[in-house]
Amino acid sequence: MGITERKEREKMRRRNDIIDAAEKIFFAKGLAASTMDEIAEAAELSKGTLYLYFKSKEDLYFAINIRGLKILFEFFESAVTSASTGFEKVFAIGEAYVRFYREYPDYFMALVYYESKDMNAAAAENVKSDEFDHGHDVQYLLVDALHQGVKDGSIRPDIDPRRMSIALWGMSTGIIHLSRTKGEHLKHKHNVPMDDIVPYTLNFLKQCIANHTKG
Repeated sequence: MGITERKEREKMRRRNDIIDAAEKIFFAKGLAASTMDEIAEAAELSKGTLYLYFKSKEDLYFAINIRGLKILFEFFESAVTSASTGFEKVFAIGEAYVRFYREYPDYFMALVYYESKDMNAAAAENVKSDEFDHGHDVQYLLVDALHQGVKDGSIRPDIDPRRMSIALWGMSTGIIHLSRTKGEHLKHKHNVPMDDIVPYTLNFLKQCIANHTKG
């Protein structure tokens, strides 16, 4: 291994160590209550060294979101390979999204928080384009599944894949987030068991986009 390669590997190792430290702080306290001083201390680095890698805590939060998106992409990619029709792929993706939330709730909540804030453009400037593209890949897997479903007749022909992908993403994210944040309230005040509301919503969406005229 040459000197240049060794330095690059050391740089990547330190960068990952910083992200690891930031995850612990952000997941425990949230972005707003966390500081770069705390992250530097957790990473056992000086604050100056920390700023060589990340210009702000928003940049760090973006890097954490990229980690989450990579995991989510793997979940989605595995889901679409196990299904045949476009309709089946769409809802295999939906089930994979629920599984991602259950197995990686901190990443899920980080993604939800990040998307609710206006910091995407500034943070993305400091992240390599191949990393940023994972977010687009996740969405395009859903768009492609919808396109296939319209083509193979399993999804209604009047569905616009791009618009529907955004609608499905928003509705599924919203209902999962609601089940996490308001689950107990809805269960006790409205007698709505949140363990059932996510699959209920997915089944409702299935009925909305399925091509019932086929055959």
